[in-house]
Amino acid sequence: MKYKFITIEGNIGAGKTTLANLLSTKLNARLVLEEFADNPFLAKFYENPVQYAFSVELFFMAERFKQMKDLLGQQDLFQTTTVSDYLFTKCLLFAKVNLPDDEFRLFQRLFDMMQPQLIQPDILIYLHAPVNKLQENIKKRNRTYELNIKDDYLFKIQETYTGYIKQHQMKTLFVDASNADFLNNEEHLNTILNALDRDYTGGQHVITF
Repeated sequence: MKYKFITIEGNIGAGKTTLANLLSTKLNARLVLEEFADNPFLAKFYENPVQYAFSVELFFMAERFKQMKDLLGQQDLFQTTTVSDYLFTKCLLFAKVNLPDDEFRLFQRLFDMMQPQLIQPDILIYLHAPVNKLQENIKKRNRTYELNIKDDYLFKIQETYTGYIKQHQMKTLFVDASNADFLNNEEHLNTILNALDRDYTGGQHVITF
């Protein structure tokens, strides 16, 4: 495998965790999954975003930092590849959408102290899906606190992600996941696996189905 640290990103409901699980199995890779269910502020945030935005984002950043530090600092002789279903920079992208300017500036200062201590991925797989597809997926997985997420919130997250990817030079597979079904369509999964066997320059490389 050319890439030792593969990260999957995308909007809420894009299919990050599904693809991460499948790739880790196929590649015999160590799997790093976001432990979002442990965030005690998440359900409260969706009910009252203004009051709980800073708490929810700060908790996520602390947990992600600890997880990345612990897991990526360990050597595993039997699993030399790692697949993660989140990018640490996600902390900053969601905070940019959810926090007022003064709180965001404070959050960014904390982020800037943590980020240099972490290993950056060798390649990013970004799953891009239209909002109606995201909403379908959100309803299918039926997490109670997510069911009332509004379209305009998903649009804002989408725009923030795509804006970041366009200005960043990380090697990125920009996957149009509108019609993708990695779980049930072996050909779709193989497309991603084959793509991970190639060398890329920095920036975006588009994959469609």
